[in-house]
Order: sequence, then structure tokens, then C-alpha cells
Amino acid sequence: MTNEIINLQKIDPEKVIAEKLNGYAALFGCTALMGAYFTTGQIIPGFV
Repeated sequence: MTNEIINLQKIDPEKVIAEKLNGYAALFGCTALMGAYFTTGQIIPGFV
């Protein structure tokens, strides 16, 4: 226990920002999808 080496990895701040932007884009896409479905009743509006 006392001789264990703690191995901490540093995460690049650029990767954190990129993942946050990716999450925001995914949430925006899901919101747009739900909005289109609720207003038109179609999953892909204009596509038969």
C-alpha cells in the first residue's frame, strides 16, 4: 500500500473543449430533431 505509485494522467484542455462542443452539438441536433417531429409529424421533413 505504501509503495504504490499513483499514476495520474493529464487531460489536454483542448480535448475537454472539443468534447464539450461535441456534446452541445449533439444536444442541439436532438432538439432540432424533436422540434421537427413535433411540428411536422415526420422524422425527416420533406422526405417521403
